[in-house]
Amino acid sequence: MTELIIFGPPGSGKGTYSKELERLIGIKRISTGDIFRKEIEKNTKLGQAIKKYVESGALVPDDIVIKVVEKELKRIRKKNFILDGFPRTIEQAKALDKIVKIKGIILLRMDERILIKKLAGRRVCINCGKPYNVVSIDEVVGKVHYVLPAIKPKKRGICDVCGSKLIQRKDDKPSVIKKRLEVYKKQSRPVLRYYRKKGVTFINVTVNRDIETVTKRILSLLKRRMKIKV
Repeated sequence: MTELIIFGPPGSGKGTYSKELERLIGIKRISTGDIFRKEIEKNTKLGQAIKKYVESGALVPDDIVIKVVEKELKRIRKKNFILDGFPRTIEQAKALDKIVKIKGIILLRMDERILIKKLAGRRVCINCGKPYNVVSIDEVVGKVHYVLPAIKPKKRGICDVCGSKLIQRKDDKPSVIKKRLEVYKKQSRPVLRYYRKKGVTFINVTVNRDIETVTKRILSLLKRRMKIKV
């Protein structure tokens, strides 16, 4: 069975690559971000509470996130899954251990300066949620060459899929981005140490090329390191 977590800073592509893995190898993607956005759109009591945290760049409290994930894992009744956006704290990781045993972590890496540029250029469809990016990056940082082409809609500001308006999420504004990255660094280090001590297999991937190229890297590593059929 395949029980994975995809981990990485905001803007590194967790959603994109977990969706690709779901499409290519049939592993069920569970995204706390997507679940939260649906609750916000429905304007439920839970959604109203979550919205305050998301728009300020702060993390949603552990008790809320844990309940949401546990409910979703019970709903799908599958062991082949990839978690996107969870766990983000030690408390969440320990709570997850009581529900299921994680076999591997896909850890996405990207330079912080590149991340900020990439996130500032991100746009999403207000209706179907399809992501785009208006910024094209071709830059060397240290010894890593980042070549990240823009993903623009055919018509400026309009979604190719449903024709709805594209927007910049409030949590993608520069001031909020920096706060999100600070929160990520503070929270991620102990969680990663926790899983390393448990002997979980790490798949480290530098996100410095287009989606197709990076996806192939991930699939190759999953096949070689975890014997997953791809």
